[in-house]
Amino acid sequence: MYENINEELLDFLEQSPTCFHVIANIRKALKDAGYEELTEGRVWNLQEGGKYFAVRNESSVIAFRIPRKDFTGFMIAASHSDSPSFKIKTNPEIAREGYVKLNVERYGGMLMAPWFDRPLSAAGRIIVQEDGVFKTKLVNVDRDLLMIPNLAIHMDRTANEGHKYNAQTDMEPIIAQGEAGQFMKTIAEACGVKEEDILAHDLFLYARGRGTVWGINREFISAGHLDDLQCSFADLKAFIDSESTDSVPVLAVFDNEEVGSGTKQGANSTFLEDVLSRIGDGCGKSAEQMKAAAASSFMVSADNAHAVHPNYADKADPVNRPQMNKGIVIKYNANQKYTTDAVSAAVFTQICASAGIPVQDFTNRSDMPGGSTLGNISNSHISLNTVDIGLAQLAMHSPYETAGTKDTAYLAEAVRKFFSVSFRDEGQGMWSLK
Repeated sequence: MYENINEELLDFLEQSPTCFHVIANIRKALKDAGYEELTEGRVWNLQEGGKYFAVRNESSVIAFRIPRKDFTGFMIAASHSDSPSFKIKTNPEIAREGYVKLNVERYGGMLMAPWFDRPLSAAGRIIVQEDGVFKTKLVNVDRDLLMIPNLAIHMDRTANEGHKYNAQTDMEPIIAQGEAGQFMKTIAEACGVKEEDILAHDLFLYARGRGTVWGINREFISAGHLDDLQCSFADLKAFIDSESTDSVPVLAVFDNEEVGSGTKQGANSTFLEDVLSRIGDGCGKSAEQMKAAAASSFMVSADNAHAVHPNYADKADPVNRPQMNKGIVIKYNANQKYTTDAVSAAVFTQICASAGIPVQDFTNRSDMPGGSTLGNISNSHISLNTVDIGLAQLAMHSPYETAGTKDTAYLAEAVRKFFSVSFRDEGQGMWSLK
């Protein structure tokens, strides 16, 4: 069913240089599939059989269908729209030694070394005021615009012995020679507005160039933003392609996972809780009925996972060593950085088995702490049975990452199957899929 998914994924990645572009592209896909956009600031009138979505901050989205108003629960697939990058500061230009550089700061925990010596550009959003209304306009300067050149080996003979980068002094990209005052003019021209009309901006650097499929057997795919847009894209495809059941299918794509999710549009916000509550209100559910529905709900928190690295094999757990193209990775952590437990692992493994999708397991080395993700953060607002999963990849948090060409289709098919079932809390330590 997903034979051409890698080329579609590469198209999606190329058109999604920032979280704002990600959500704009998801919005378009949902509208093309017949979904109605709801506004959080207005009353919702939900209909049985309706297909809806809501956007928050233009960087997060939650979509859902109402198969029937007496639904039993929610089947939720969650991922995130943001990736580590450099955010362009306000008043960004620095004129020095005949060059114009941009003043940037790190967003998220990126690998900094791969940002050197590659063409970069700027993208994001600006805010303008038209007819008394503040409006978002997306911008992508679609050309090679900036670069962060390395220092020559002759001036740093120890460069190959390891280097600690200073984000303020080492990572400022060059944009021009001459005088300052050109950058915001370039942004305005790319948006088709006057420079003085730009009231504020959220702009980021991104690495230029379309991703590629490579390897002797074309088994690898490399591009920027695979973490986590590979999962977001697969979840979106599955959501649109899936059929309704007794449960409400929900697609959630949150912003700001890379910086802790503690924003109004992050997984640690009220966004998911608000949407589920409004679905309940729109379907006539009482507070008691909504608590029962939450108990019979399930979330798949999808955020990419680490493949064992052939050059650094000792960094992986002795036993749980995921590989690219070997299936979906179920992630475990004793300290609940990942929410997977015996129940959610068993349920998700069975869903994958029924779809013919292979699974594998990931744990960190016991002496090496890992990062957290969406599942446990979302559960602080609405408690759901949740499994943390991902697709195995290399070079996570580089501006150019690598994954397997089979795995996007694996996830899309597994999530499509996930949306076709309902999860039930049967009580007394028993659960079922129907």
